[in-house]
Amino acid sequence: MPLPSRRTRTSARALRLAGTLAVALVVLMSAGAVFAVRDGRAAGYLPERSWGPWTDAQIEGWSTHVRVNTWGDAAQADIHYGKAEDLTLNAYGKTARATTMMRSTVFTLTPDGTLTARRLSAP
Repeated sequence: MPLPSRRTRTSARALRLAGTLAVALVVLMSAGAVFAVRDGRAAGYLPERSWGPWTDAQIEGWSTHVRVNTWGDAAQADIHYGKAEDLTLNAYGKTARATTMMRSTVFTLTPDGTLTARRLSAP
């Protein structure tokens, strides 16, 4: 039986190294994706079924609708004052804030789905 040539051994070693690096890259990218989802940073890319139901409430005369993601640290809120003004808040891993133009109210949404409102004092 002939011995493998040096070129064959080098090629096999290079293929083994390339395969190992490819597997390591896939593992690292998968871990990064899982971290991004759990941290809430990739919540905008999650499937619709990962979101809980919308909950409705009235805050400071505003109609609010909030839902929380069950896979990651994220929440979304739709806030309406009749047809006069609409706000959308996305708390993907960090707290989101918005100030209304009409009634000077600051809304704060946390990733756990807590929505608060604070009316600003008149200047």
